[in-house]
Amino acid sequence: MGPTGVLIQIVRHSLFQKGSPMQWTFLDTWIIVTGMLSAMSCALLGSYLVLRRMSMMGDAISHAVLPGLAVAFLITGSRDSLPMLAGAVAVGVLTAVLIQGVNRLSGLDQGASMGVIFTTLFALGLILIRQAADHVDLDPGCVLYGAIELTPLDTYALFGWEVPRAALTNGLMLLVNSAFVLLFFKELRITSFDPGLATTMGFNASVMHYVLMGLVAATTIAAFESVGSIIVIAMLIVPGAAAHLLSDRLGPMLVISLVLAALAAVLGHLGAITVPTWIGFRDTSTAGMMAVAVGLLFLAAFLFGPRHGVVGRMIAQGRLALRINRDDVLGMLYRVRELTGQPSAAVKVEDLRKALKAGWWLNVALVDLTRKKLIHCPLQDMRLTEKGMQSAANLIRSHRLWETYLCDKLGFCDAEAHYAAHRLEHVTDQKMQQRLRHASNFPNEDPHHKPIP
Repeated sequence: MGPTGVLIQIVRHSLFQKGSPMQWTFLDTWIIVTGMLSAMSCALLGSYLVLRRMSMMGDAISHAVLPGLAVAFLITGSRDSLPMLAGAVAVGVLTAVLIQGVNRLSGLDQGASMGVIFTTLFALGLILIRQAADHVDLDPGCVLYGAIELTPLDTYALFGWEVPRAALTNGLMLLVNSAFVLLFFKELRITSFDPGLATTMGFNASVMHYVLMGLVAATTIAAFESVGSIIVIAMLIVPGAAAHLLSDRLGPMLVISLVLAALAAVLGHLGAITVPTWIGFRDTSTAGMMAVAVGLLFLAAFLFGPRHGVVGRMIAQGRLALRINRDDVLGMLYRVRELTGQPSAAVKVEDLRKALKAGWWLNVALVDLTRKKLIHCPLQDMRLTEKGMQSAANLIRSHRLWETYLCDKLGFCDAEAHYAAHRLEHVTDQKMQQRLRHASNFPNEDPHHKPIP
């Protein structure tokens, strides 16, 4: 364990005694505030990387800026924020340029180009940082894993308040990123979704790309002290990816990514000081638990997102299957009643199952139709109620209007029109029915000379 790691353990153990209840201090508050600012500044730009399908570019830049840090220190002999930031931005933009150059000149795909460039620069950065560490207290482990637990100990007097420097740095970076997004919201949106259109409209997509990459590099450096170069990747990509699963609109997606990033910081620190005690340990890395927390938030969005979540899609597919089976039952009962001319005509469940070739979904559909009083089902003999007759007539109306339109206007007749209409009838509303009637010159019969209800 390096000197930074030892100091972190000393600070942690001085705050929490093994087996004692958790006691909240001002240090915990500042750790969470710093983590929130760091995560939010990363998530804001990371959302655009997700939209541009350049998520690995954040990984590449966050690793490749290490030689910029080392060179800036070796040249200036100082670890001040300004030279470090300048070195990181320069190498970040250089990384983007090199990746684009290798991609275009060599014919390699962008993923391979990123792998070649960022691994080379990352290895060079580690060597240079190790060389610099021989002359100054510059711990490579701190650069890789961060030391957010120590950030409250390095403060700056601001309006009479002792504020951690890391909180100021990340807060300033969040303000810069927010200002950039607000000022160039339209340009960023167009260049993210359609760079070619942006060029025709007079927006230089390349300039926006390299400015974005430079800010990603600067944000990475600002987050180094808090969460390190490895953990920052999670904050740079995962909140935006989770937000993309929850919203298809850019504005709400950005807001959701910020909320998820802030929530991950809070849950991460709480988890770091509580979860290990459940298994006999004192605590663990807050930065690491932040990454775990944001991963769990992504998992929740992946599973339970309203539109793109796995469970949400399963529920939507189940509802659609229920609706189709329910409509098929109504349509079949209507046709039997139409063919026999008997309003009280009934159909047995087994006959209906064979005719529709339905499985267990039919049982669910029958229960739902009975609950909604659309069918009457005594002793397995089903018949339509008056309410069910109205719903069935509306369904048959959609089916026969589609058959008429497809046959008269598109040339699909006989079986082709029937099978197509059978699919479309389930998603046709009153407005579409009116448009179909108008397009088909207000027909009274379908191509099979059956009346349209």
